Amino acid sequence: MKFSKKILTAAVCAACVAAPAAWAQTGKISDGVVKIGVMNDLSGVYADLAGPGSVLAAKMAVEDFGGKVLGAPIEIIFGDNQNKPDVSSTMARRWLDQEKVDAIADITGSAATLAVVKIVKDKNRITLVSAGATTRLTNEDCTDRTVHWTYDSYAMANGAARVLTEMGGDTWFFITMDYAAGHALEKDATDAIKAAGGKVVGAVRHPFPGSDFSSYLLQAQASGAKVIGLANAGSDMATTIKQAAEFGISPKQRLAATIMMITDIHSMGLKATQGMVFVDGFYWDLNDETRAWSKRFFERHKRMPTMIQAGMYSAVMHYLKAIKAAGTDDAGAVMSKMKAMPVNDFFAKNGKIRVDGRMVHDMYLVQVKKPEESKQPWDYLKLLKVIPGEQAFLPLSQSTCPLVKKK
Repeated sequence: MKFSKKILTAAVCAACVAAPAAWAQTGKISDGVVKIGVMNDLSGVYADLAGPGSVLAAKMAVEDFGGKVLGAPIEIIFGDNQNKPDVSSTMARRWLDQEKVDAIADITGSAATLAVVKIVKDKNRITLVSAGATTRLTNEDCTDRTVHWTYDSYAMANGAARVLTEMGGDTWFFITMDYAAGHALEKDATDAIKAAGGKVVGAVRHPFPGSDFSSYLLQAQASGAKVIGLANAGSDMATTIKQAAEFGISPKQRLAATIMMITDIHSMGLKATQGMVFVDGFYWDLNDETRAWSKRFFERHKRMPTMIQAGMYSAVMHYLKAIKAAGTDDAGAVMSKMKAMPVNDFFAKNGKIRVDGRMVHDMYLVQVKKPEESKQPWDYLKLLKVIPGEQAFLPLSQSTCPLVKKK
């Protein structure tokens, strides 16, 4: 087959035009790829509430986005931080310096999260925090490269503590994990209890992670407090609840979890957890959208998603949309778009990212069902109240974040 000189020339010219156009598009992406590192506890106390499920949620967001942004491929990598600041810091530096990661996401363990966000800020990248709880992320340790997406200690502790105090549980004793998130949970709950007219009669702190909570529970029992506040999470919280039941402490004294996930209820069962009231950021059975996404997640993970895992999908998706809108993966430009764009998906409606990095969205006051009220697998919660985002999270007027301009 012979080609004419005109046809050959036209083909070559077309290729010359097409190549620069493709290069121009992907050239807006540093290193030609958008790389997101999901860092969390893959095998320890927080593996159920974040862990492999958060990695899956991030991958689902990339798949639903189309696998590319501005012509460049999107890659998810992940690592086990063991909830340790030193492990997390080493991993973050390696990812940012050697593997050219553009954003680090999730991050279990508040102390680990605080260590990572400082490194990410120094390297001019972005942190998408879904798992970390401490409000320090949007207060004294806030940065203009951090977004605190799913929940925080204020939203979780404040709502449940206030409601339970108003319901008559006006004396409290806290069993608190001895690190940043536990301290924040106890403080935020204590402030809410006092504001509602209650008082804290005592508190004890346990090592993280823990295995035997008997001595702490006996101190709580001896205090005579109407409510025992659990300022811990994951398997620590589950073990505390199980041992409280074994000792006959509950239901004589009410247990109140400041952080509880649907996977905790699943592992302990409705008999042990029935009646517990807590604040959640997501529930799979809220509406048609939450059910549809959660069904897809369940098909691949064989467990319903926690709020952290659902929030991970939402955060990654919003980040990718911001890159597309900004026309670049430059951290400053992307963060500006993230804060300018509303969050509207199955996780949040009309969510917004404030100047302090807090993603504000509705939270939910829920109660664990009795065994006879559950009609199907994972049918564990009933909605008591929707807490509007502006009420759920710490007001900007009370923020200590240096980015917030005080009037």
